[in-house]
Amino acid sequence: MASTPEVVVFGAGSIGCYVGGRLAATGATVRFIGRERVVAEVRAHGLHLTDWQGADLKVPAADVRIDTGPEALSTADLVLVTVKSAATEEAGQTLAPRLKPGAIVISFQNGLHNAAVLRGLLPNHTVLTGMVPFNVAAQGQGHFHAGSEGTLEVERHAVLAPFVDAFTRAGLALKQHADIVAVQWAKLLFNLNNALNALANLPLKEELSQRAWRRCLALAQGEALAVLGRAGVKPAKLTPLPPGWIPVLLGAPDAVFSVLAKKMLAIDPKARSSMWDDLHAGRKTEVDYLNGEVVRLAHQHGVSAPVNSRLVELIREAEAGQRRQWTGEALLVDLKKAELANRG
Repeated sequence: MASTPEVVVFGAGSIGCYVGGRLAATGATVRFIGRERVVAEVRAHGLHLTDWQGADLKVPAADVRIDTGPEALSTADLVLVTVKSAATEEAGQTLAPRLKPGAIVISFQNGLHNAAVLRGLLPNHTVLTGMVPFNVAAQGQGHFHAGSEGTLEVERHAVLAPFVDAFTRAGLALKQHADIVAVQWAKLLFNLNNALNALANLPLKEELSQRAWRRCLALAQGEALAVLGRAGVKPAKLTPLPPGWIPVLLGAPDAVFSVLAKKMLAIDPKARSSMWDDLHAGRKTEVDYLNGEVVRLAHQHGVSAPVNSRLVELIREAEAGQRRQWTGEALLVDLKKAELANRG
């Protein structure tokens, strides 16, 4: 491996540009591969990376190595895969004939099974599961803003040693886990709110300040926790409260929730979910890899998940141009109706 390892971001969208940009801004050798829209934007404006704590880093356009083609993969020591989950198989097929021996791959994607898909296509490479717990929103003109707290989570492995310092310098220290599946499920429980945020058409902080929306999330999380219990899966504890207590907190009156939530997770007023961003841009969402995962696991264990099934259905309708904006009260009634119909 070179004295200065080369990192390639494959799928330079909001997450990829933010993580790779912070690495590049703090001295790492980074190359980006993305779609034409993002490539043109970054070539014109460079990268501007900010976060909810006040971080403000820039990489001038002349210093950003970004392209649409896969040529950069041939010299990569570490590839960060940040494409949408539906594009994972295509990504693996692109990587397979181009990666040099010893190149390492980390899947920093939503969903649970992307790293496994990549492993199947890259049998001669180390592929690790990673997780990005914070929200990143594209602000335009190469500006990407992380609107909530969290650090990068990744499967523990000795091959990460040469890269740890670079991530730490970037303010993105890698938190390594022996049981990354438990961490993924814990993150997915929070990400069940992505569909709600998209249907609310509100910033995350404003949405979660309203009890009706939180009660919708409590229904989705409570159902998911019941399914996980049936499957024998114990999600990791990512906040001061155990996962099983969070639906109770979500249902608390606004005044109580606002005090307790500040101790759990910081969110700034700009933050919105990636699913809101996808709907707003007319792209297909990742709802099948979030709420859909709960539905699939439920079916595998002979139970149903009517709340999360209904949310998948509503997002699919929104993708097709149907109703895209709800009140929390109206959606709560709708989800309870789905739950009741399932019992009947």
